[in-house]
Amino acid sequence: MSSILLAFYNRTILGHPLITLLMVALVIAGLASYAPKFRLDASAESLVLENDESLEYYRSVKALYGSDDSLIITYTPKAALFSDEVLEDLKQLRSKLEKVDRVESVTTLLNVPLIKSPPVTLLELSQEVITLESVKADRELARKEILSSPLYRDLLISKDGKTTALQVIFEYDETWEQLLKQRDALRTKQLELGLSLQESEQLNAFSNAFDAHNASLQAQQNRNIVTVRNIMDEHREVASLYLGGVPMIVSDSIDFVRHDLMTFGVGVFIILIVILSIIFRRPRWVVLAMITCAASGISMIGMLGLLNWPVTVVSSNFVSLLLILTLSLLVHLIVRYRELHGLKPTITQRDLVLETVGSKFIPCLYTSITTMVAFSSLLVSGIRPVIDFGWMMVIGITLAQLIAFTLFPAALMLFDKEKPVHEHDVTEAATQFLARQNEKHGRGIILLFVALALLSIWGITKLTVENRFIDYYKESTEIYQGMELIDRKLGGTTPLDVVIDAPAYFLLEEEDDDEYDEDDEFFDDEFSDAGAGITGSSYWFNSDMLGKIEEIHRYLESFDETGKVISIATTVSLLKSLNEDILNNDFELAILYKKLPPVIKESLIEPYMSEDGNQLRFSIRIFESDPKLKRDELLANIRQGLAQELGLEDEQIKITGMVVLYNNMLQSLFKSQILTLGVVFIAIVLMLSILFRNIRLAVIAIIPNIMAASMVLGLMGWLGIPLDMMTITIAAICIGIAVDDTIHYVHRFTNEYSKHQDYWLAARRSHSTIGRAMYYTSLTITIGFSILVFSNFIPTIYFGLLTGFSMIAALLANMTLLPLLIIRFKPLDS
Repeated sequence: MSSILLAFYNRTILGHPLITLLMVALVIAGLASYAPKFRLDASAESLVLENDESLEYYRSVKALYGSDDSLIITYTPKAALFSDEVLEDLKQLRSKLEKVDRVESVTTLLNVPLIKSPPVTLLELSQEVITLESVKADRELARKEILSSPLYRDLLISKDGKTTALQVIFEYDETWEQLLKQRDALRTKQLELGLSLQESEQLNAFSNAFDAHNASLQAQQNRNIVTVRNIMDEHREVASLYLGGVPMIVSDSIDFVRHDLMTFGVGVFIILIVILSIIFRRPRWVVLAMITCAASGISMIGMLGLLNWPVTVVSSNFVSLLLILTLSLLVHLIVRYRELHGLKPTITQRDLVLETVGSKFIPCLYTSITTMVAFSSLLVSGIRPVIDFGWMMVIGITLAQLIAFTLFPAALMLFDKEKPVHEHDVTEAATQFLARQNEKHGRGIILLFVALALLSIWGITKLTVENRFIDYYKESTEIYQGMELIDRKLGGTTPLDVVIDAPAYFLLEEEDDDEYDEDDEFFDDEFSDAGAGITGSSYWFNSDMLGKIEEIHRYLESFDETGKVISIATTVSLLKSLNEDILNNDFELAILYKKLPPVIKESLIEPYMSEDGNQLRFSIRIFESDPKLKRDELLANIRQGLAQELGLEDEQIKITGMVVLYNNMLQSLFKSQILTLGVVFIAIVLMLSILFRNIRLAVIAIIPNIMAASMVLGLMGWLGIPLDMMTITIAAICIGIAVDDTIHYVHRFTNEYSKHQDYWLAARRSHSTIGRAMYYTSLTITIGFSILVFSNFIPTIYFGLLTGFSMIAALLANMTLLPLLIIRFKPLDS
């Protein structure tokens, strides 16, 4: 810190500590007032690429064929499924669910259409649709029909007839869709053409309105799920029930994140207090450190509320990370203060604090900036929650730096000097042990790191982005058990849609046919009234193409990863029981289509074929619990097979659904993060060159950082831990932690070398001084975050373990490899 700035700091911050604390407290209180607006978001929209073209197509398919967002309740009764007691209980359960806010309908085996219980003719079907609740229904025939139905088997009822499903469908929120379209239209224009001032204001207004409405919908959805669970509890004496579906996963993920933030946040805080008490043995350091960390965390939470930034699964550990980074700054200040106090016991408290700040401000500033650079690698991901997490950490680190160098020194000025502490203890022994090993076995240590580098590179080649939603949760959780049961008995969990269009030439011919005169229109209407309209104009819904549809259907069913497949082929299979000959005659097929009751069309036709019959939708359930599930490979195989084996044109084939969107996100995340790590390291080398004014030293200093990051990624590869939105951030975290240690160590090493002109002596002195702070920080955070292994949320467990490993890897690399490289290449010699 320059003498002018240091003098100003002395006059203002240290000269008026009470005023400084009051001003800081007012700022923190102002930010804290926005903390009630802090919110969590685990919606499906937060799991996709923001500008993914597939996302727009996915939304259009949902709008045309209906949403795949619904709750699934699995119901396994203790008595026979079709017994009076169980059917009555199902009826009561359905009745209660229908009264829940925003529930549009509840589908159960009680109200699905039946055509063989007893068998009906087409004429009878057009007059009345029979369900299990109908007076005419034959229960035994209904049981056989539902169990054998290509539509209901493995979807509504398990093969063994012991488990059924209730589908709870919620009303589609048109306001949400309208706000989304308005916001996205302006965002697209902003990217392509730019916005006027008025349009920018509109975008801000639409974004705020959408966020507020979305938050309101999530809160309502959470209340609905609580209500549904309460209703389920009332029926557990009769049956075993599990809840599944995307809304439940979203709600429970938020609950997991909220629980981890509260429970483990407090747990980590308590453990840090205990460890700091053992390390520093003075209450003042524990109190000041924890108050400063708390101030940093509260300020950031308030800032997120002010900026209306939701915390997602990705950024759920930002408080813990901010705690790490703030504590790292404070430990370095405390250790330096105690070191100076031991060297200069006679100077005043003010001079002692001033010299501590003066010697540590620049290295701490550069550690903060380089850590920001590490987290800036997340800004190019294209995924809004990941981008927001990057910005959160940049803002949070800035707040941590400001609070650490204002609140902490000002508060320290209110204390008298403590008695000098002689620091010859276990920490001294540990750091000096590493220093002695460097001198005795330097060559061997370098060779060990070379071997670790090779192993890490090999492990990195094993990294994958393939993972399963079910792996995010422990086997004891309802999410896991529900997914596993639905996969095993009810045809799969995760929805995937394959949409097949008519060939381009057919659609072009249709456009030409649209240009007809009034006479043509008259005859077409008459022909349509006669019942031959759909088969005459549709590419797919005619006797010639029904076989092709069935062939596609069977192909999609052939994959091990796919469970239940529903399409027009399913509908055709049901209609065969009415009159198999009709399906071979276009005229009669058109009449059949026209005479089908609305309830049959709504459930069997409209969800799987467009109104003009030129587009098909194959609804597929993916086995989420399949350990061999590889989404990217599965999607590629489906597309390739449809084109090469079934002869479809590539432009006819569209694959959509959350499986596709999530896969796109993971593939993009992997490519962007791995590629940008190189750019981040180059940027850090440039910053180190400016700080140390020595390019050779900067290049040497970056090597331990690359080593630490490679060890973490290599370990993930060897252990089979996939990269996802949570674990991909570990690389940025590791770089941030490692570069902090590097800057502090090299800064101290250069100072010691300038005094003694002896590389080995400088290394020993650095180990006994700055090495102590590095050791304290690593030990405290590693032990503190080990508590996260008790979470029910697997990404949180990985975060805790990998963060601890990152700390150890960074510590060892910077206290062994770094000094050995400096001594070997002697970059400080003029």
